[in-house]
Amino acid sequence: MVERRFSQFLQKLPFSGAGHLYEPLERSELEILIGGQCDSKAIEREKTVVALSPKEASKCHKEDLAKAFYVDLQNGLSEFSVSQRRQVHGWNEFVADNTEPVWKKYLDQFKNPLILLLLASALVSVLTKEYEDAVSIAVAVLIVVTVAFIQEYRSEKSLEELTKLVPPECNCIREGKLQHLLARDLVPGDIVSLSIGDRIPADIRLTEVTDLLVDESSFTGEAEPCSKTDSPLAGGGDLTTLSNIVFMGTLVQYGKGQGVVIGTGERSQFGEVFKMMQAEETPKTPLQKSMDKLGKQLTLFSFAIIGLIMLTGWLQGKPLLSMFTIGVSLAVAAIPEGLPIVVTVTLVLGVLRMAKKRVIVKKLPIVETLGCCNVICSDKTGTLTANEMTVTQLVTSDGLHAEVSGVGYNGDGSVRLLPSKEVLTRFSNVSVGRLVEAGCVANNAVIRKNAVMGQPTEGALIALAMKMDLSDIKDSYVRKKEIPFSSEQKWMAAQCSPKNEDQEDIYFMKGALEEVVNSCSTYNHGGIPLPLTPQQRAFYRQQEKEMGTLGLRVLALASGPELGSLTFLGLVGIIDPPRAGVKEAVRLLCQSGVSVKMITGDGLETASAIGRNIGLCNGKLKAMSGAEVENMEQEELADCVGKVSVFFRTSPKHKLKIIKALQECGAIVAMTGDGVNDAVALKSADIGIAMGQTGTDVSKEAANMVLVNDDFSAIMSAVEEGKGIFHNIKNFVRFQLSTSISALSLITLSTVCNLPSPLNAMQILWINIIMDGPPAQSLGVEPVDRDALQQPPRNVKDTILSRALILKTLLSAAVIISGTLFIFWKEIPADKAGTPRATTMTFTCFVFFDLFNALTCRSQTKLIAEIGFLRNRMFLYSVLGSVLGQLAVIYIPPLQKVFQTENLGALDLLLLTGLASSVFIVSELLKLCEKFFCRARKAQTHPDHI
Repeated sequence: MVERRFSQFLQKLPFSGAGHLYEPLERSELEILIGGQCDSKAIEREKTVVALSPKEASKCHKEDLAKAFYVDLQNGLSEFSVSQRRQVHGWNEFVADNTEPVWKKYLDQFKNPLILLLLASALVSVLTKEYEDAVSIAVAVLIVVTVAFIQEYRSEKSLEELTKLVPPECNCIREGKLQHLLARDLVPGDIVSLSIGDRIPADIRLTEVTDLLVDESSFTGEAEPCSKTDSPLAGGGDLTTLSNIVFMGTLVQYGKGQGVVIGTGERSQFGEVFKMMQAEETPKTPLQKSMDKLGKQLTLFSFAIIGLIMLTGWLQGKPLLSMFTIGVSLAVAAIPEGLPIVVTVTLVLGVLRMAKKRVIVKKLPIVETLGCCNVICSDKTGTLTANEMTVTQLVTSDGLHAEVSGVGYNGDGSVRLLPSKEVLTRFSNVSVGRLVEAGCVANNAVIRKNAVMGQPTEGALIALAMKMDLSDIKDSYVRKKEIPFSSEQKWMAAQCSPKNEDQEDIYFMKGALEEVVNSCSTYNHGGIPLPLTPQQRAFYRQQEKEMGTLGLRVLALASGPELGSLTFLGLVGIIDPPRAGVKEAVRLLCQSGVSVKMITGDGLETASAIGRNIGLCNGKLKAMSGAEVENMEQEELADCVGKVSVFFRTSPKHKLKIIKALQECGAIVAMTGDGVNDAVALKSADIGIAMGQTGTDVSKEAANMVLVNDDFSAIMSAVEEGKGIFHNIKNFVRFQLSTSISALSLITLSTVCNLPSPLNAMQILWINIIMDGPPAQSLGVEPVDRDALQQPPRNVKDTILSRALILKTLLSAAVIISGTLFIFWKEIPADKAGTPRATTMTFTCFVFFDLFNALTCRSQTKLIAEIGFLRNRMFLYSVLGSVLGQLAVIYIPPLQKVFQTENLGALDLLLLTGLASSVFIVSELLKLCEKFFCRARKAQTHPDHI
């Protein structure tokens, strides 16, 4: 009846086709229509669901949370809700905004000013019809950009292989069923089930918790797992204090839980860090700035040559156009087109040497940047420390002290009684044995393949038992009952009965000293229980305080038949110890002028203890909290940041502010880290260094360099490499510029003085091959001086063309010009007509000068006798090849025709060799004088050392 009336009503409506008779709707069709109206309402409702911030979600009761996300906490979301929410919130993943295609990365290599200058030179060569020069310059540019691109591309691919992981998965309740899904499928409101070993797939507000411990070290920097609850919190507080929230990327260490997804993708805290990282731009490296400046200097030099030639021609009455053409040609010849090749090859070889030391460098110039790095800021957990909780000290209830060696969960190390250093095993000392036994039995952790499954603190106690050969003691008992640890009671206990003995049950307890000692009525004295006196309690508190000042986490242990009257057994001190080699690395870095600072989320005592252990500022530490950093203005922080060695309780934004303050002071900052909380600072630092094994994907993406084996001491090798690379580049620049200035001056002087050209076109081409070829290239692979690490970091304001380098270059050029002109003047006939002998003598003299000049350019400060002739074998082979090539040009008839040369006598060669060696002798004498004056200056500065 209703359907018929609805049909009649539609037929009366005044719209096109009103004459058509509408048939009544079938019941199934009407249900679809009404269902569609309901669906539209449901769609609108789903679109109103928004992600909650962790602070807001932490205050919500479970019922309010369910209403906010329109979700049944037991059955989860429907597939319809999931699909609608995904349209609004997207996938639970991150998309980099700055992903560039391969072709664009290749074209980016052409942005170097020196490359652009060379391309301009090639264009000028084409316009002046000097096609050979244009082709040679173009080939040089293509080689440079291709090699640089290939190396950076290979580094990125190596990093992809390093970070390639199985797609993260999770357990999610949908439509009343527990489903195994990819983490990217999650949407806000999903119910996620968590268990031991799970990686948290999104930001989650917990609704059910059973003894849940979460490792948040990658997010907060705290080494100790956080105990979680499902109760609403009254106050907001810091993110690290939100005990009912778990964050994306953290790890479930123990227990299980369930909760509602409150933030996915870029709306999670992980995503906030990712967005901050995307907003930060990687700064230009000092080498890139130096090369930019060198490009500008060479451009000015080129214009100066053009202007000088044109002025000279104008004064001599020559056509300005022809003089301009000559000037441009000389300017093009003056530009060292081999420089980018040598710089690139030098950097690539540095990268390859670093790869052998298990360090992946993503950008070529970063290798050299470490040479001028003067501040290294490092995260603590997993970088300076091993992120493996380890027992280092024991204090028994009867006052005995023992030290524990060995790091990690492999059982390596020993327990030694102090002060005798006696090695203890099993129950060779009853007091120590019973203390270790209690720690092993009151324990839920398991160690497999040197890794802990469970709470790291409990893993440290198992490792301690392994060192005393007591790890099997746990099997001697049957656990009947466990009273789990809670943040309120601050202790846990296990009720056990001995397997092989007819004895009463025993309780083993561990926890905070005050709570444990309050449950004790006696203390153990060599196996005999004695009444616990106020003096004994005071002694234990004093011992706990002393251990706490060393940054140790202190646990008290007890055992006995009744919880209220246990026997106190002693204290164990646990810490995440420094990595092997870190202390020595810090010492060497400090000696070479590099300041090391620690930035951590840990508390003051732990951070200061680790800082002292690794030798920061020789143990004289000044610390600053993250809250102090936040309250300071940027200028105020920049004034005092250099004096601080330890920053504690820091967040990602604090780390970024510290890096910026150091950079404002003019420091070149390297930042090492492994966690999500380090990513923003890694990207904003001049050099970001991530850990390859413990590092998160986002930290590796943000970094310029990855330590594959997480070896902090590898940074020393990188610093040494960086210092050596810059020295080699300066050596090459000196050689190339002194050669090009000499060649230009010879041609310019002959042009100005109306003399025949001392060198023909083919001879100049041969000289260019030597200038840009193997002898020059081999200067870029000169091994790093052994004392390079001891030298202070170079000032970033120091240019490649420093005043000292320019003076040395001009001195070498003056000697080469004088000697070559002397031979030319000596050989040229009276009528000033050019002859094959004159050009051959001049040509050979110039080439020999070039080779001796290359020999002395191997080092700017050290004599060749000090660095040795055989250290750089590539240089020796290159020089030998050049000498043989020059002799071939002089003596082989077909080549004589090409180069317009003739045979020279043995005396001629001796004369040329002796004269050409003068540039080597003068340069070596200059180094000797510099050494003498340097020693004299030091003697005046430190007269007591004489």
